[in-house]
Amino acid sequence: MEHHGKHALVTGGGTGIGRDIAEALAAAGAEVTITGRRLDVLEEVAAGDARLHPLQMDVADEASVRDGIAAAADARGPVTICVANAGIAEGGPFEGLSLADWRRMMAINLDGVFLTFQAALATLAPEAPGRMIVISSIAGVRGLKGAIPYTVTKHGVIGLIRGLSEEYMRRPITFNAICPGYVDTAIVQGQIPGLMRRFDTDEAGAVAAIAKGNRHQKLLEVDETTAAAMWLCSDGARSINGQTIQIAGGQV
Repeated sequence: MEHHGKHALVTGGGTGIGRDIAEALAAAGAEVTITGRRLDVLEEVAAGDARLHPLQMDVADEASVRDGIAAAADARGPVTICVANAGIAEGGPFEGLSLADWRRMMAINLDGVFLTFQAALATLAPEAPGRMIVISSIAGVRGLKGAIPYTVTKHGVIGLIRGLSEEYMRRPITFNAICPGYVDTAIVQGQIPGLMRRFDTDEAGAVAAIAKGNRHQKLLEVDETTAAAMWLCSDGARSINGQTIQIAGGQV
């Protein structure tokens, strides 16, 4: 159990990619704090594993993040593995976006990662090792039509991990980004009804339309992103730092 005795924290750990990573870390022996805004969802997930610990936290709220992570560290020790996964995916034509739309996306997807990493790093002693991972997107390495604020936030978190990897180069902490394409999660499934209406097609046709965003034209499975995260947390990846791991069935 490679991560026995370690404390991991996964934001957005109650559903989708975050939940799968959290469960994998727990299975590898870590004590895992899972955070999210819906405590009932977190508690339901944690009920199945004694190593999963729910923490209601809103990544867009500074006090919630700083106080929540400090409390988790007091209970389970320094956050040696931090997976900043919480985020939203919304789109629409650029000309129709309001400043409120823009700021909401920035607050959750970009500010939330900044706050999460800063609070997690504050729990570590100067000589302590750490693995900081952000779940970005293929939108972090190329532009997505109709999703400008989302694209900006995903580019932004890549800039964050690249800068941090340089700033903390002399400490045993790595910062990396995972950039999945379209993954078969609730977020993607939620787009299907709208696509069925838009393209006058059935469910299979809507799924195919989404899957075209991946180079191999298939939806990714959640475990593919989890496998990448677990590798980045492993001892074998100790020199992988400031990198973007793209998972999209081919070159992006």
